[in-house]
Amino acid sequence: MRNPLDPAELTAALENVHRAGMPGLFAEVRDGGQVWRGAAGVADVATGRPVTADMRHRVGSITKPFTAAAVLQQVESGQIGLDAPIRRYLPRLVPGERGDAITVRMLLNHTSGLAEYLPYAYPSLKALPALADTGPESLDDHRLTRFDPVELIAMGVGAPAVGAPGGTPGVYSNTNYLLLGELLRHVTGTSAERYITRNVIERAGLRETELPDAPHIDGPHSQIYEAWFGMIDPPRDYSVYDMSWVGPAGSLISTVRDLNRFFGMLLAGEIVSPPSLAQMQRTVPVVNQEGKTIDYGLGLHPVTAPGQGTYWGHGGTVWGAGALAMTRADGRRQMAVAVNRQRWNRLDSSGRPQPHPIDDALAAFHHVAMYG
Repeated sequence: MRNPLDPAELTAALENVHRAGMPGLFAEVRDGGQVWRGAAGVADVATGRPVTADMRHRVGSITKPFTAAAVLQQVESGQIGLDAPIRRYLPRLVPGERGDAITVRMLLNHTSGLAEYLPYAYPSLKALPALADTGPESLDDHRLTRFDPVELIAMGVGAPAVGAPGGTPGVYSNTNYLLLGELLRHVTGTSAERYITRNVIERAGLRETELPDAPHIDGPHSQIYEAWFGMIDPPRDYSVYDMSWVGPAGSLISTVRDLNRFFGMLLAGEIVSPPSLAQMQRTVPVVNQEGKTIDYGLGLHPVTAPGQGTYWGHGGTVWGAGALAMTRADGRRQMAVAVNRQRWNRLDSSGRPQPHPIDDALAAFHHVAMYG
């Protein structure tokens, strides 16, 4: 049953996240023809500049549905085989029997078995997933580093496999989506960023969304603050950052309004065809970066609540910034929210993140926004 928007309830829930310790956050919720936008807190802890709901923001892995949609467009045109081996297209990047065993679909749904490259690109993170043995030093070292995606892919391909190709549960890995970016380059003759911009971002009419090629965010935006599990205290501003470390896996800049527009059009079959959308919604179990097993499709993640239907979308984090965008399968109800602090949980004596009031407050906002 559809729940109408309650602006007072949404505003109160958003304010509660700020009071729990989030410097600033902003959101847009849609229900049919109703639209609510709200913001709470500050965009700059030094000046007290407030956040506003129209700000542009780094949205991290919400980039993945954009990249997946671009790949599915090329599947529709016959340039890519969804179940073809990646070695057919990129034999130098994934050679030998492994390249024959890993398909394009496995890259899209994280069942390739390819490891995450980040601990190798960022040496102070090499102890992942043992958080207590990591440190934030590499984040500063690489603020303006221009990474080569082929070199990052080689790190992931060369690392010990995290599973057999096609095996489940899969393991979430940005290596998969960097490979999909190189696949798009191979079949289209242009960079993944240019292809996605022309055929996904511009096709959807997203005026404030881009895959950046410079470290700055243009236009109104919040500063973004990384705490790295209490190891950076006070949290440090990482607003200026070269995003080549994650490229077509997570570099997108967008607004909450644009994110809702994109997912609304995607689920309406206006970005890819309905048969392609059905493929995107075929899920398998995948272990995410928090160690939890979730259902994951081709760049889409479902959430279902009893009596509320299924929502599709994606979340994302980068250094300092996070976002979540979810749209109900019928397109009627939508929620997109952005936050300007990340990894706020401190670690306990065993190295596990401790609960923080932000966790419950943010979950409560998600519930109100999605289900009323």
